[in-house]
Amino acid sequence: MEPFGERDATGLQAYTEELRATFMRLQDEGAELHAVARAVQVTEKSRDGLVSVTVGSRGELIRLDIDPRIYRRPDARALADSITETVRRAADGARERIIEVFEPLIPADQMKVHLDGDLGSLMTQLADQMGGKR
Repeated sequence: MEPFGERDATGLQAYTEELRATFMRLQDEGAELHAVARAVQVTEKSRDGLVSVTVGSRGELIRLDIDPRIYRRPDARALADSITETVRRAADGARERIIEVFEPLIPADQMKVHLDGDLGSLMTQLADQMGGKR
């Protein structure tokens, strides 16, 4: 293990100041951004236009509309697949919107790994920023 050098201390000091500034901005802007993020809703239509879904900020299904024309060619599996794929696209859109909302305070790559629940990648990113690759 390398000794802790002056360069490491300078990098750590800069990162500490960056964290402090981000924390202060979170205190000032965080509640407003959180309210905006919680209000996110994304609506998508299926490729054939017969299914419409709306999801909330966490990708939860809020509304499902099925065009009555779906009964002209009844295929339960195709309908289920269409709903699933449309919900997935809407949830992906909501996730991207949340990343955009928080991007002024949290870098997109960090927000993505946070939303993915990828603690290992998040810790690696933080360690790299502090100059101590682990």
